[in-house]
Amino acid sequence: MINRYSREEMAQLFSDENRFNAWLKVELLAAEAFSEMGVIPKEDVEALHKNATFKIDRIYEIELQTRHDVVAFTRAVSEHCGDEKKWVHYGLTSTDVVDTAYGYMYKQANDVLRKDLEAFRDVLKANALKYKDVPCIGRTHGIHADITSFGLKWALWTDEFNRHLKRFEMASKDIEAGKISGAVGNFANTDPFVQDYVCEKLGLQSTHISTQTLQRDRHAFYMATLALIASSIEKIGVEIRHLQRTEVSEAEEMFNKGQKGSSAMPHKRNPITSENMAGCARVIRGYMTPAFENIPLWHERDISHSSAERIIFPDAIILLDYMLNRYAKTLENIVVYPDKMMENINLTHGVIFAQRVMTRLIDVAGISREEAYDLVQPLSQKSYSEKISFNTLLHENDRVVELLGETGIDACFDLNFFLRNVDVIYQRVGI
Repeated sequence: MINRYSREEMAQLFSDENRFNAWLKVELLAAEAFSEMGVIPKEDVEALHKNATFKIDRIYEIELQTRHDVVAFTRAVSEHCGDEKKWVHYGLTSTDVVDTAYGYMYKQANDVLRKDLEAFRDVLKANALKYKDVPCIGRTHGIHADITSFGLKWALWTDEFNRHLKRFEMASKDIEAGKISGAVGNFANTDPFVQDYVCEKLGLQSTHISTQTLQRDRHAFYMATLALIASSIEKIGVEIRHLQRTEVSEAEEMFNKGQKGSSAMPHKRNPITSENMAGCARVIRGYMTPAFENIPLWHERDISHSSAERIIFPDAIILLDYMLNRYAKTLENIVVYPDKMMENINLTHGVIFAQRVMTRLIDVAGISREEAYDLVQPLSQKSYSEKISFNTLLHENDRVVELLGETGIDACFDLNFFLRNVDVIYQRVGI
């Protein structure tokens, strides 16, 4: 991932240095396992721990000749060892090291992403509590529909990210796995004890069965989970973008001192971070295709998945880490305009209360739904088209006054009615 969309903490986890360190860790743990079995002398394992190291430039240099990165790595490591070098990569095939090391690297990355997700969810929860009692207009199809609480938007997103955290734990467990089962997965040259030993030491799941590779349904599920999370971030961004439109102006991203919105229009304050999230989410969703296409490999192994994975997994993980951190700050500092929300509630001259009036005519006055509908509809249409107060028209209609009374009409316009179950919803969400 390019530096613009990378945080140093996560980018470092996918550096060549960390990758080779993970390979070396697998190699040394495998040697320990063979030593536990009595195959490798204890003193040779001690020598490996003392001497086995690498220089990245030397690995690159050897790879130019071998055209094989693992071979280049093992030879570069062996150059630092004495007679114990004969045990470097003993009993292993390349993918034993690479796939298990990737599982370890993903585990490191997941520890960061988990904190990111929890922090992001906590920002949503804080805003849900902050705006719980702020009324705003709810919209369906982009059109005014009914009155709701601005906090319910945040509560909804909080619940969504609680689900993401559960899915993330499932997907993380799947991908934090290792295999050291040999060239075709039959453990012919390496006892299953070695795999179990290495995976336990690395905190990974030791797979029940594999070919030369881990099965890529694990990786596809993980990528799909990252894409779901990114899509929910974009979903929130779409809402903020709509709320920031000039015609709506109910909320907006904070505009920092010295920030510029346009090179040509000095008045512009654009929802740039929310739009940035949309673009980033598209990239991560795009990586789902190669992740799923990596599942079918030829027989016990081919490397058609390898080139794609070197790109898509570091990119997606680094990018999602960036998205969660950047947008959490944006949402934490979101600027909200409750007065504008109230203005928009009244934008249609009270017609938004038409459903409430109709319902009261049915359950209080006792008339049929058809009669109530036919009584309210022409008044609401007249209010909307002629920009006349709906409340006024109701008070001027003898039939409505007869059925509901003056105070009964006014009661239909009580905002608290629309927020009466907000606390119940919050309890269901766990806020």
